[in-house]
Amino acid sequence: MDKNEFFRQATLRICGNLEIEEAMQSLLRFLKEMMPVTKIFLQEYDHGYNAMRSIAYANQTECGKLDLLTPLSKDAQESAGNTTAEQDVFLFEDPQEFPISREMLKFHNLQASSLIVMGLRSKEILLGTLVLISEEAQKLKEEHLKWVLLLKEPLIIAMSNTLKHREVLKLKDLLADDNRYLHGELRRISGEKIIGANFGLRDVMYKVQQVAGLDSPVLLLGETGAGKDVIANAIHSYSSRSNGPFVSVNCGAIPDTLIDSELFGHEKGTFTGALSQKRGRFERADKGTIFLDEIGELPLQAQVRLLKVLQSKEIERVGGVKTILLDIRIIAATNRNLEEMVKNHLFREDLWFRLNVFPIWVPPLRERRSDIPALLQHFIDLKSKELKLPAIPALSPGAIDALLEYHWPGNVRELQNIVERALILNPLGPLSFEHLSLSQQIEIPGNKGQSVHIVTLNEMISRHIRKVLSITAGKIHGNGGAAEMLGINASTLRNRMNKLGIEYGKVKK
Repeated sequence: MDKNEFFRQATLRICGNLEIEEAMQSLLRFLKEMMPVTKIFLQEYDHGYNAMRSIAYANQTECGKLDLLTPLSKDAQESAGNTTAEQDVFLFEDPQEFPISREMLKFHNLQASSLIVMGLRSKEILLGTLVLISEEAQKLKEEHLKWVLLLKEPLIIAMSNTLKHREVLKLKDLLADDNRYLHGELRRISGEKIIGANFGLRDVMYKVQQVAGLDSPVLLLGETGAGKDVIANAIHSYSSRSNGPFVSVNCGAIPDTLIDSELFGHEKGTFTGALSQKRGRFERADKGTIFLDEIGELPLQAQVRLLKVLQSKEIERVGGVKTILLDIRIIAATNRNLEEMVKNHLFREDLWFRLNVFPIWVPPLRERRSDIPALLQHFIDLKSKELKLPAIPALSPGAIDALLEYHWPGNVRELQNIVERALILNPLGPLSFEHLSLSQQIEIPGNKGQSVHIVTLNEMISRHIRKVLSITAGKIHGNGGAAEMLGINASTLRNRMNKLGIEYGKVKK
């Protein structure tokens, strides 16, 4: 076969398939007629990891995509540079004599009698390498190099297209990841609206309107369950960033060991389990708003890194060296007394000054009882739809009076839970909220009709948690925290506290 016919036949096989691994298998079967090649690998040199990355392989019977990094020793790295820079195509008559071929074959668990490596360069940029391997007694020889060299141009085109296609797929995956995340956030806040904007929350909404159009940090203060997350979402919705992402982070629910990865992301291979690159919450919030709920629960080390983000609006992923510039608006929230925490050296003073630019106090439900009827109707409508009830149940006489007299330690969240509980117990109505009281007087049979005060299990649990929190001065996670004393996970304890309406922060004795 002359060179022109060889080039035409080989090019048809290389460029005749959209899947690079299938193109390589077709090429291998063609080359097999002229030389003893048994395997083909396409690789790129990853300068960030100083390693060879195999992206496709093929043999006579199978082929496939790869994403395998082979760590190289310093000798192998130098050998890789020399091999790809000194000449376009190189023959390894004894692969075990060269560090790079020896280490690559060992990594892929291959026994090769010889191999050919050809660098694929486009405008002096090394895209990757083609590796032809012979596992047979018959070796690849110098005479085969001239034929392999003819494949350079079509292989460069195929390699370039493959790398660009993979980049498109990577961006598509990132977009899908963002889409899933944002849809989850939308589902979480769907149906929520500002109940009481013209009554109990009138002053709050006035401040929201004042600050929404700016990029200044906002600090939302208030008890657990008061609706700080709804106010944060309102600030975002009224801002010029409303078309961008709204990313919510519960700082108290992230384990200390994962805070950096969750907030700032990490590079692939940074630690055990980091199987792929991950963007953190700050990076997801670019061009939008990030809501840092329970900011007072952040450990001091994380507070330092958060301060840097506030000052420079830039981050680095864990294990990365690239600085990522951010265009974000930060809203923080807490139910703790940050000034008191600063005095006790539990919260950084400089971070407190950075966050406390525009504080907004969200009043507890007991201070805006006029909103209870509207909130009640809203939650009955919402939960009836979620529970798929045939009709919206009516209220029994005097039901609202009982709600207005209750002191609501769990605030709006507790009201929502009480409505859901009433609908589950009596889906057809009328709703009376008899289960509102935490304890009740019941008559125990055989006790001569005497009334005995029985404490519910929830109240017993609540009292025990409060007692432990008083011992730990409100500390939940870490050494000496309430979670450690109770023998449960800190996130589990916080969830239980939320359900029971127990406030976070230092316990007042």
